[in-house]
This record gives sequence, structure tokens and C-alpha cells, in this order.
Amino acid sequence: MTSMRISQLAERSGVPATTLRYYESAGLLPADRTPSGYRLYGEDAVERLAFIGAAKHLGLPLEEIGALLRVWEAGACKEVKADLRPRIAARLAEAETRAAELAAFTASLHGALAHLDALPDRTGRCDPECGFLSPAPSAGGGQLVDVVLAPSRRAAEEEGAERWHTASAACSLTGVGLHERTVQWREAVDGATRAPVPEGLRLTLPVERTAKVAELAAAEQRCCPFFDFRLRLDGSCLHLEVRAPADGAALLADLFGPTA
Repeated sequence: MTSMRISQLAERSGVPATTLRYYESAGLLPADRTPSGYRLYGEDAVERLAFIGAAKHLGLPLEEIGALLRVWEAGACKEVKADLRPRIAARLAEAETRAAELAAFTASLHGALAHLDALPDRTGRCDPECGFLSPAPSAGGGQLVDVVLAPSRRAAEEEGAERWHTASAACSLTGVGLHERTVQWREAVDGATRAPVPEGLRLTLPVERTAKVAELAAAEQRCCPFFDFRLRLDGSCLHLEVRAPADGAALLADLFGPTA
């Protein structure tokens, strides 16, 4: 049977060597060892990684992928189908909930913009009477509007904890896709004011970037469910809070800058 070193498998599969090591530690990708300790993989590792990648693109966490892999290894295709279907149905329900939240957020932005355009151009200072997001103005002159983009708010309520804390710190994007996403984030948060928050940081941006940031945050959740995003509108400012568990701190810093 053909054997590959980790660098060869990374090249064949497009999965970084760091991720391959992480998959091994998580029990998803077994490896043999040479007498000198180098990892060796067979041809089946390429197919196994393709299966893992497909499952991650469906939003499955690594613990569920591990359970699904055991069915895939030992069972017939129909058994994989039977195991996978309820998992996809659960992710679909979560995605529909998040889509509804984003739709409501988008509608609130359209309403705020229409209200703003209808306000007279006064020469005096702003006061509570001209707050375009009344009746609950904030100290900055507008109502605070929050949107949370976490892997599953419903699941978090059911489990009594936020799942981003326990999601594996591994991104399903590789190569060109990962580079493009990094460039998009750096453009979106360019010039942001940064402040540390527990387990992450807060970036303050012009409110005009809200749509782009929300779109990127939703896309990021699909490939990196260990990130927790919270968007807050405050008058002319957008506050974006990003959190990650301890093992995802390096990835958070790569995308958004240092937390301190």
C-alpha cells in the first residue's frame, strides 16, 4: 500500500499539515509511524479527508463527524444516509433561524435608513427628539440593535452553554479560499478601533460597513463555528465583538488583529 508523509498528504488533499495533526489528535485521522516517528498515511486518508471536509461544509462539529466516520467505516451507504439525515435536518433548522434573524436585522436597517432620510436637516445639535431609532435612544443618539451570530442560539439555550466554546478550532477553508476570506476581513475592518473583551476583542467601525461585516460573519460561521460574533449598532458606529475559545485565539488574531 502506498504511504505518504504528512507533507505529501497535505499537498494531495489541500488540507494544511497543522489541520492534519489536529484531526489526528481529535481521533479523526489515524496515522502510522516510522521508526523515527514520522507520520505515514495510506491512500485511504485522501478519501477520508474528503469525507471530513464534506461533513464540515454541512456545519457538523468534529465530535459529530467522528461518530459519522465510524458509521462510514463500518456500515453500508444506507446506514451513513440514515445517520446523516437527522444531523442535516438539525443544521437546516438552525440555518433557517439564523436567516430569519438576519432578515429582521436587514429590515431594521432599511427602516432606520428610510427614517433617517425623512428627517429634516437641522442646524442645531442633535437631541432625543431627533433620534432616528426612537423610542429607545442610546447615549450616542440611536437605539442599540444587537445581532448574535453563533453556531446555534437554540442549542445553546437547550444545553445551557454557548457551543462556540466547545467547537473545534479548525477552519474548513484552505488555500485560495482561506486567503480570499482573510483579505476580505482585513478590508472590512481596516481602520477599526480595537478594544479587548473577555475571550476576544471589540472592533468599532463606521455603520456603513454593517452589511458587509454581517455577510462575512455569516460566511465565517459556516467554516469556523468556533467564532462567536455579536454586532451592535450605536448611532453612526458599528461595534463588532468577536470571541473564540482558547485554542482559537491565534486564528482570531490572524483575522482581526491582537486582542490587546
